[in-house]
Amino acid sequence: MTPVEPLESEIAQWRAFVAQGHAVDGRDVDELEAHLRDQIADLDAAGLAADEAFLIAVKRMGRLDELSREFAREHSGRLWRQLVLSGGAEEQRPDRRWPEALAFAVAAAVTIQVARLAAGFPSKEFTWLPRNLGLLVLPFVAGYFAHRRRLPRRQTLALAVPFAIAAVVINLYPYGENASTEVLVAAHLPVLVWFLVAYAYMGGDVRSHERRMDFVRFTGEWFIYYALIAFGGGVLVALTVLILEPAGIDPERVVVWVLPSGAAGAVIVAAWLVEAKQRVVENMAPVLTMLFTPLFGVMLAVAAVSYSVTGFGGAFDRELLGVFDALLLVVLGLVLYTMSARDPSTAPGWMDRIQLVAVLSALVLDVVVLGAMIARIGDLGFTANRTAALGLNLVLLVNLAGSAWLSTRFLTGHSTFHRLERWQTTYLPVFALWAAAVVVVLPPLFTFD
Repeated sequence: MTPVEPLESEIAQWRAFVAQGHAVDGRDVDELEAHLRDQIADLDAAGLAADEAFLIAVKRMGRLDELSREFAREHSGRLWRQLVLSGGAEEQRPDRRWPEALAFAVAAAVTIQVARLAAGFPSKEFTWLPRNLGLLVLPFVAGYFAHRRRLPRRQTLALAVPFAIAAVVINLYPYGENASTEVLVAAHLPVLVWFLVAYAYMGGDVRSHERRMDFVRFTGEWFIYYALIAFGGGVLVALTVLILEPAGIDPERVVVWVLPSGAAGAVIVAAWLVEAKQRVVENMAPVLTMLFTPLFGVMLAVAAVSYSVTGFGGAFDRELLGVFDALLLVVLGLVLYTMSARDPSTAPGWMDRIQLVAVLSALVLDVVVLGAMIARIGDLGFTANRTAALGLNLVLLVNLAGSAWLSTRFLTGHSTFHRLERWQTTYLPVFALWAAAVVVVLPPLFTFD
């Protein structure tokens, strides 16, 4: 059978949903997909059309595995819901594995508190603590997913090796006083470590585009939950300080003990909430993207036109560059999250057009920033900060250009959304490689200054 794009899109969508099940890992999903494809191939050989073969194969899979039935129930508007579902509604089972997440959260909270005491924060000046923050918390997220996905021992060891190498490298480098390279390492190391978390989240199935997009979706949902927890925790700490202050208790002691541990533990708690409450955030995702994509699209379009006409003039400096880089990264994150929340089988809509406007505006801004940056480097020469910023903007330029091209082809009917999705998931490792280069290569290249 020669797969056609609509069929591959349906299979990819089915696989992505099945992979979210609590009882399956990457190997289980591969086996289920292989069985589904075998069913489709048999039906195709019997003379059925591709879409008919898929519908009947899903029905048969519904008898074989409950996950297919859940998938049909979730996509209630699809034809094959009626083919798969029969009988009464089944109750959703709550995730009862919260003690596992709690154990990892407590371990992260204790670790960050021990590190704080060792650094003497906030009494003493320190440099190694911010540099190591990513390695003090995120390994527990990776460990949680390695345990949850039942990662084999060999793959678990393979996951631990990069963490160990990163810890050795960043702590053996002889950074100078107030070194820019140390600040860059502190900013880029969490990005690099987050990609190691992706390996554990995907169950070691790093070649699967569907699993990569699942991790993009997880990252967006994790950010939402963590922001909500941080907001609620901040209000709770502020109220606690106000209540205890009249009793003569030093508010600073409350903050330095509660805030670091709470922030560290919430990283794992947010990851558990994404796993346990997926349907809740899946309902929020379309609303959030529908709200913020048009707002960012308008803001970026205005900024792109303004700076294209007037240029930066004398205002271009490190702070402004940081603002623009942060903005471009937010746009990229919004694009990725919007794609992860979109039904790949639907036709292009007005939201896709707004997203293209946002991407094109971000592309124009990136080109303008690159021009100003190259001129500044020509006048003042290379530094660690300028090199890191130049590399990031070039990486973003390629990503945005590819996204704009494939989005245009999708909107004009010359390509599929699946190709645009594949471009983004294929390009993600480039960001990991650049973060690794900043952490490992840049400090010695600029003599740790």
